[in-house]
Amino acid sequence: MPSRALAVVTAATLTYVLVPAPPGDRIIKVYGDLRTAEHVAVVVPGSDTTAATFDGGRAKPYSTPGGGARAVLAEARALAPGARLAVVAWLGYDSPATVSLAVLTGGAAERGASDLRRYVTETLRGKRVSLLCHSYGSVVCAKAAPGSGVADVAVVGSPGLGVSPAAGMGGARLWAGSGGGDWMRKVPKTRIGPLGFGPDPVGPAFGARTFAAGAAGHSDYFAPGGVSLRNLTLIALGRTGEVTRG
Repeated sequence: MPSRALAVVTAATLTYVLVPAPPGDRIIKVYGDLRTAEHVAVVVPGSDTTAATFDGGRAKPYSTPGGGARAVLAEARALAPGARLAVVAWLGYDSPATVSLAVLTGGAAERGASDLRRYVTETLRGKRVSLLCHSYGSVVCAKAAPGSGVADVAVVGSPGLGVSPAAGMGGARLWAGSGGGDWMRKVPKTRIGPLGFGPDPVGPAFGARTFAAGAAGHSDYFAPGGVSLRNLTLIALGRTGEVTRG
């Protein structure tokens, strides 16, 4: 597959990067002013995320990385108008297809974790960083957290993390939410050889801080007005004492 053109657009409140890295798309888009931000939330999407579905192409705009990032920023402005928060929609890995063997294994997550850790430690140095991770993206985040210095990792709709329980997150606090309408709740959380990612992080034995996600379906965690979005935003703002626990 031919390389995609590199495009960079920078403004006071927005940075957009499309990096040539076949076969997958690599897009990083920043909402808010990264230069003055004290808090940075990085939205890491799951499977089936491409340039076409990064900020459009889906019936629920907030279910895309760009739409989710905008929703977090809008919620933050409502909850804390003076807070200096920037939100990054980060597609820095080869997102696997939902119907594929790759989505059941950690190869793409391992490769993406290295790039995510580098992005956090180099580009976001000096910021308080939270990773907000959806579905397969939660596997990427769990593998990236050790050594990254992130303050919080919040996972939603996770298939499992493919790592040891919460104590193995390299010092980051692990949060986990699962909506009542999420089909992922019915998917067995196990690991057989290279397939699967182990136990559910919302399980009591895992050690994560669970938070309320209401009746959210698998694509609804960043839906405006939802308890899940509010809790994810509070985590991003560092106001963790106000998070509604699940």
